[in-house]
Order: sequence, then structure tokens, then C-alpha cells
Amino acid sequence: MHSVETCGTVDGPGIRYILFLSGCPLRCKYCHNCDTWTGSTGRIMDVDEIMEDVKKYRPYFHFSKGGITVSGGEPTMQYAFLEELLKRCKEEGIHTCIDTSGYCDLDKADIFLPYTDLVLLDLKHIDDRKHKELTGVSNEKILKFAWHLSVKGIPVWIRHVVVPGYTDDLQDVERLCQFMKELKNVERVELLPYHTMGVHKWEELGFHYELRDVQTPTPAFMEKIKAIFQKYAIKVS
Repeated sequence: MHSVETCGTVDGPGIRYILFLSGCPLRCKYCHNCDTWTGSTGRIMDVDEIMEDVKKYRPYFHFSKGGITVSGGEPTMQYAFLEELLKRCKEEGIHTCIDTSGYCDLDKADIFLPYTDLVLLDLKHIDDRKHKELTGVSNEKILKFAWHLSVKGIPVWIRHVVVPGYTDDLQDVERLCQFMKELKNVERVELLPYHTMGVHKWEELGFHYELRDVQTPTPAFMEKIKAIFQKYAIKVS
């Protein structure tokens, strides 16, 4: 376990207990949690310890219709732990959510998905070559995961970061919208403008940050991107 945020308000509905797990197979050029990449950061905790802490915040969950969100890193790397934790939460009547890149084998996903109420799915890029350049991995497994969630009818909130020069090509945005439109379980899409809030972590860890000169997209350009999603009748914020 890397860290915990006990009163999160942007990673799922209501007030959330956000558990950040260590380890991630992606190396996104704009990652703001690069300190979670290795599986050796943080501390080891078992499900009993975490549940003891989670239940302290149950009144906040019920009042705000919130729950627990497991993030990272990439939480699906710890799929067996994720299964047991989410199962225990469901037994306690706590809403469950995972924040994931979707880079997960489907047989492993089926271990924890029965106990998952909502998935926050970060779709980085629709083009496989550009996805590899941006994240270091193919998007094939991710798109299959997205389809799998649709088939199972698990509610999804999709997140997409608009990075000038990397994910802002309008034709790519069109293709992404066409893909999303075919999914039957997308409740909302969040367009997130690129930011540099995580650069200090890269510097502290001695990593080279390639996007240092990339600027945050203007509100006008974000509206232009948003208009493409709206053309496909996709609810976007």
C-alpha cells in the first residue's frame, strides 16, 4: 500500500476512502504518481487492517453516497488482494470503485469484478502506436478490458487527459468517441487538461520529465474537444 486519502471527492461519487496501491506496468510521460511505479514503495497491510480503518469513515460514505476507491499505481496488479478487499467492502454495504488504466488480463479481472460497483477507466490514447509512445505499452489489452466491462454491464466513468502534441489530434479524438459510443455502460466522460503538478516527484526521484515544455491546453481548446464528444451524444464534463 502506497498511501491513503480519507476524504476524496473527485474519484467516484460522494466522499471516498482512496487507497493507493504500489506498482504499475505503464510509464506515462505525464504521470503525476510516478512514486507509485515500483511495487516496493509504501508498506504491507492486510485486508483486516485496512477494513478496520475504512469502517471508521462509513458514516461519511452513507451520508454522501460515497465509498472506497482503490487506485494506484495500477490496482489490478494486486488482483487477489483487490478481490478480497472489495468483497469485504460489499459485505459491509460499502460502495466499491477501482481507478485503473485497464491494463489487466481478463481472467484476472474476473476475479475482482464481481465485487466492483464502478470503474474509473483512464483511456490514454485510441491509436496503438501513439499509446506505446505515451505510456510504454500497447492499448490492445486496455480496449479489450473496456469491452469486457461493457459486456458485463459494469458502470464506467471514462477519463481522458488532453495533452497538447500527444492526445489532442482531432481525428484521434473522433476515433476515441466512436469507440466509446459502442460501449453500453459509460455513465460519464471526464476530459482532463494536462497539468504539471507531478513534475516535482519526477525531479525528486531523478527521472527525466520529457513534457516540461508542454503547456496546459486553453479553455477554448478544451471546449473544442468537448464539442466532438457532444456530437456523439456522449455526456462529458
